[in-house]
Amino acid sequence: MNALSRILSVFMLALAAGALPAAELEVDGDRLEVSGTLDGSAVDAFAAHLASGKIRIVRFHDSFGGTLAAAETYATAIHASGVQTEVTGQCHAACAYAFLAGKDRRFGRGAQVNGLLIPVPTRPRPEELSNRWRDDGGQKTLAEFNPGGSAQPVTPQKDLWQAEQGVLFTSLPTLFGRVYNAYYCDGTQGRDLSRCEILTDTDPYKLGVLTP
Repeated sequence: MNALSRILSVFMLALAAGALPAAELEVDGDRLEVSGTLDGSAVDAFAAHLASGKIRIVRFHDSFGGTLAAAETYATAIHASGVQTEVTGQCHAACAYAFLAGKDRRFGRGAQVNGLLIPVPTRPRPEELSNRWRDDGGQKTLAEFNPGGSAQPVTPQKDLWQAEQGVLFTSLPTLFGRVYNAYYCDGTQGRDLSRCEILTDTDPYKLGVLTP
C-alpha cells in the first residue's frame, strides 16, 4: 500500500465513523497535541495554553480541515508564541495553514505516514514553489481563499476547507529512512488521492515547508 492509499484509508475510516470530530486538545509536558477539525470549538482554550508560556511544541494529529476563522486564530497564537509545530498522521487545509505559522516545522517520527495538504486554488508553477510557503506564506495561503479577510462573511460551504484540493506533502517510513513526495490534487479526484499528480523537485525542506 503506497502513501496516498494509506492516507485515503485513514480519511475514509474517519468518514465511516460519521462527521469528522471537533478539535480536541491534550497537554503532555511542554507539548500540546491538537486532533480533529479546527472548527472554532477549542480556539479559546488553545490560545490560553500558548499564552501561558508553558508550551514549546504544538503537535497536529489527524486533523482534516476546519474553518478560515479558526485557522487564522490558531496560526496567530502559534506565531505570537514562537512555538514549534509538528505533524503526526494527517494535517489538511485549515490545519496545514496553522502548521505553517510555527517557528520550526517538522513531521513526527515513527511508523505512521505523515501528510500535509496545503490548500491552493490552482496548480502552483515550479517557480512559485520555491518561496510560496516561506516566512508569511501561510498568510498568503489564507488570503487566496478569503481575499476580503477573516472579518468578511463567508458561507459555510466556502468557510469549511475540503481535503480534496491542494499540494500534498507526504512522509513515508522505509528501512532506509523517510521518503518524501509531493502531489497536486485538483479536487476532481474526490476521495481517491491516488489520482493526484506527483510533483518533481519538491523537497519540503528546500521549499521551506519543513525546517531542519
